[in-house]
Amino acid sequence: MVGRLETGIDVLDRKLDGGLPPGCIVAYTANADSQSELLLYELTAARGTLYLTTERSDDAVRHAIETSPSEVGSPTVRHVTSDSPLEEATRLISALPDGANLIIDTMDVLERTDTDEYVAFLNDLKTQMLETNSIAVLHCLKGDAEPDNRARTHHAADAVFDLRTEISGTELENHLTVPKFRGGDQPVEAIKLELVEEVAIDTSRDIA
Repeated sequence: MVGRLETGIDVLDRKLDGGLPPGCIVAYTANADSQSELLLYELTAARGTLYLTTERSDDAVRHAIETSPSEVGSPTVRHVTSDSPLEEATRLISALPDGANLIIDTMDVLERTDTDEYVAFLNDLKTQMLETNSIAVLHCLKGDAEPDNRARTHHAADAVFDLRTEISGTELENHLTVPKFRGGDQPVEAIKLELVEEVAIDTSRDIA
């Protein structure tokens, strides 16, 4: 579709009619014990990326990206470490160039801040994405102790990508679903992914 920005992951772009609309905010939810960050790393190959890490050090993230066997880019990695994470993240995002990717990994630290301040952050983030024709991917870890503001993240997001990891027999299977997508036709089928060394579609059980 004209005007879409490719994610750089072919199978996902096909399901999304060419990619994501400029200005789109994606909430990417996954279990902490999955390898969900591999998808984030591959996103950096599509265009210039600002990668904000809130838990792992910037050196750890750079090393993981540089040693990834997948095709990746050379993102700008910054560690949000201050006692005012929303203010620091806002300052870093304000320098985002046009047509870029923004990745926040993970959102939990930001989601545990004051609700009113967090909602204001999400609104400012949307404005910034629209003004720069960029894409934001917010990595949200699933678990028993999810932050109180997680529902605000899902509500503000234009799309929700949900990664589910299950054991089927002796195999580990990853399925990506898109339960929310404001940018066009919503994919109705789960996408089976291999998250071992790189993100790839698993066709081992496809029937011709």
